[in-house]
Amino acid sequence: MTVLDIPELALVALVGVSGSGKSTFARRHFAPSQVLSSDTFRGLVADDENDQSASADAFDALHHVAAIRLRRGLLTVVDATNLQPHARAGLIRVAREHDVLPVAIVLDVPEAVAWERTEARADRTHGRQVLNRMRRDLRQSYGRLAREGFRKVHVLRGVDEIDAAEVRYEKLFNDRRELTGPFDVVGDVHGCRTELEALLSRLGYVLRHDAGRPVDAAHPSGRTAVFVGDLVDRGPDSPGVLRLVMGMVAAGHAICVPGNHEQKLLRKLRGRDVRLTHGLAETMEQLAAEPPEFVAGVETFIDGLVSHFVLDGGRLVVAHAGLKEAYHGRASGRVRSFALYGETTGETDEYGLPVRYPWARDYRGSAMVVYGHTPTPEPEWVNNTICLDTGCVFGGQLTALRYPEKELVAVPAVKEWYAPARPLVPVTPSRPDTVLDLADVTGRRHLTHAYGSLTVPAENAAAALEVMSRFAVAPGRLVWLPPTMAPCSTSAVDGFLEHPAEAFADYRAAGVERVVCEEKHMGSRAVVLVEREPGRFGGGVVHTRTGRPFFDPPLDGELLTRVRAAVTSAGLWAELDTDWLLLDAELLPWSAKASGLIREQYAGVGAAGRAALPAVLAALDTAAGRGMPVAGLRDRMAGRAAEITAYSAAYRAYVRPTDGLRGVTLAPFAVLAGAGVSYADRDHGWHLALADRLCAADPEFFTPTRRRVVDLADESAVADATEWWLALTAAGGEGMVVKPYAGLAARSPKGSLLQPGIKCRGREYLRIIYGPGYTEAGQLAALRRRSLGRKRGLALREHGLGLAALDALAEDAPLWRRHELVFAILACESEPVDPRL
Repeated sequence: MTVLDIPELALVALVGVSGSGKSTFARRHFAPSQVLSSDTFRGLVADDENDQSASADAFDALHHVAAIRLRRGLLTVVDATNLQPHARAGLIRVAREHDVLPVAIVLDVPEAVAWERTEARADRTHGRQVLNRMRRDLRQSYGRLAREGFRKVHVLRGVDEIDAAEVRYEKLFNDRRELTGPFDVVGDVHGCRTELEALLSRLGYVLRHDAGRPVDAAHPSGRTAVFVGDLVDRGPDSPGVLRLVMGMVAAGHAICVPGNHEQKLLRKLRGRDVRLTHGLAETMEQLAAEPPEFVAGVETFIDGLVSHFVLDGGRLVVAHAGLKEAYHGRASGRVRSFALYGETTGETDEYGLPVRYPWARDYRGSAMVVYGHTPTPEPEWVNNTICLDTGCVFGGQLTALRYPEKELVAVPAVKEWYAPARPLVPVTPSRPDTVLDLADVTGRRHLTHAYGSLTVPAENAAAALEVMSRFAVAPGRLVWLPPTMAPCSTSAVDGFLEHPAEAFADYRAAGVERVVCEEKHMGSRAVVLVEREPGRFGGGVVHTRTGRPFFDPPLDGELLTRVRAAVTSAGLWAELDTDWLLLDAELLPWSAKASGLIREQYAGVGAAGRAALPAVLAALDTAAGRGMPVAGLRDRMAGRAAEITAYSAAYRAYVRPTDGLRGVTLAPFAVLAGAGVSYADRDHGWHLALADRLCAADPEFFTPTRRRVVDLADESAVADATEWWLALTAAGGEGMVVKPYAGLAARSPKGSLLQPGIKCRGREYLRIIYGPGYTEAGQLAALRRRSLGRKRGLALREHGLGLAALDALAEDAPLWRRHELVFAILACESEPVDPRL
């Protein structure tokens, strides 16, 4: 058996004459989606796989599809003869453009076998002389493939060797996704051994010495050190740093990527003509005092370093000078060059040094990129990237990043070991965090986050942009939007469209054991972001569920003042160790915000009915007095009058006079986030307890949320909650929201995200939604056929986005990353879903 080692991500070119078995080989060893056949593409562009006049167009299309697959990180196999250099050159070009390794697999069978197979195919009509020419091209190709750029060339000779071959996939050297950490990523050391020892000790590593010199360091908790390169040059003891790091790598306690200074040292050790600048002269002088075997070991060590590492399932990327997303996990000279040297603008600054292109400004990847190379006094997060080179050798600090904790640990330099050519100055990103790019949110976009993924259609994005740009609060203060809420399954209980029995059954079916039933306040959803003192959020903001300011500025300010005072009085600032809080609440009464809607959409219907139906009944009574048979019609009209009366009572229950904030109350039911933390993992008992404390602090302004906690296996508790709901709705309440008690981020036993809440609205309240006469048997039967699937899917998508937005807020992620999540929630609201659900 011949084993063919192929990188997991590669462009594989099958090379062979017609009849050599390329297509059979491809079917045997690769998935159909991985194989791009030239015959298939000729058929696509010309409706004839044998139309050689279509070859140019066919290969244009094939190369385009291959490029898309490689850009997406997918192994791609090209099934064509690939016998001529110009044909292979196109494949090499596509592979290089996408920084993957090109691989050639040559199938060489005897000409007689190839001719026999060709004759057996009715769709092959070329003569033997064509096959002879192909064989000649194949023989000439043997010596060219490697020179042309194929990184691996596998040659299979004869039918038996081809049939016995097996394909084995090998990971790229930079793919260490299986290493999950935890890690301690260390910035540029530059020969500062004393500072490195101090930093490792502070991180908790135990150093091992040999003859008084540190040769290894291990962490008792099994953490792994990751060095970003530039171990050498400029500092007082580059050999000592190399000895320690090499020992840690050899023992499995560390991994290391090369820096540009290691690469220059390697060239010098190999006898290349290298200028002794930027500290290399000092390193060579220090190495001259070391044994030759140590210097040889240094050369071998540097030569074995890989340009960058992809770690922790792809969530962490480490490269010396950073790495843009398109290069993650790729292998090419271009990728290695970027990882070592970064990218420059082609300009030089006033110190004669190259101006670095701020690639991190444009970074949009989900992986965290940690790097060094460019000295800066303080590490700064820019779009999920961070530079750890804090200029230790220049008198700054040696810095490490604990991952996944995102905690920075630093030790000061003993002294300035080397005078910098350019003074250490903060690296200010060209695009400040407060600046957004329209391209981040427009067009058809696919978003992936920790709770799922979704596609935002271009038309939904356009609708969201209209609202966001014209009406919404400033993006820096629009940190979260509440998801839409799905109703419970349609009830079969006589006279009811929604009933607690179905809400409880829905959660039982999802594996939930305990729920909380919260009174559903009939008001307007209000998101309140309040600061203890005006700071990053300008004191705070209160906005609607679509991001619009709630009232005019004076009233919003007064509302925030009341909330701020209550939070202070309740002692929550100190208890939660935060200077800001994000609250989810309902503002009451409904008429405070929706008076125009009530007047135009609901009151008009009630007024018309109350004016017309008494006159209709009077006319029917007159007709009945004259002996006309109108009794049935009169009964129906009397029923309509009763329905209109009930309809008017339903919306009037949520109308009361207000003057400014006089008469307005706020019903908080969740504390969503504070400085550096999302509270989505806290149970609803915790949330409601904090809400109760706000109500106690200012009972005139805050309205409590009544509730019941229900064990779904306890039938008596279920019955008690049902009776509570019936009493609540009979008294004019809207209904209740049933939530998994475990909290907002609750998941089912299978690990899927649960609905954050299911609303169960009262029988009389639903008249506002479905009309005065919806309880009539025929209408109710029609409404029971309503479809809830789209609404439920939308609610879950928006909920996942909201949880991701809270996480991003807690992590202090860049504004664009937070904003794209909130923007996507608003875009989801443009989905064509029945608004009555």
